[in-house]
Amino acid sequence: MTILVAIIHVIIAIALILIVLLQTGRGSDIGAAFGGGSSQTLFGSSGSSGFMTKLTTIAAVVFMLTSLVLAYSYSHKGSSIRSVPAQTESPAPAQNQQSAPSQGTK
Repeated sequence: MTILVAIIHVIIAIALILIVLLQTGRGSDIGAAFGGGSSQTLFGSSGSSGFMTKLTTIAAVVFMLTSLVLAYSYSHKGSSIRSVPAQTESPAPAQNQQSAPSQGTK
């Protein structure tokens, strides 16, 4: 089930990115307000929200819900990774008994 939610989460994330990139910006009419004359308001329409805005809202809500479900499922999942047990016996350190060459005086 977690894998299915993760797949839906990734698909919604990609869809949300594409939906946001396809929308026109709110400030696109601001340039026309100062000389074009084709814009009716300075900051976009204040009427009913369009299809893309509703689609963005739905995708964002689904994205947040899948994020919460994934966070909950991974935090309450049984730990399948076991910690490495501590070694009871440590190996004896290798001791090199090589003596340094003696430096004699001449």
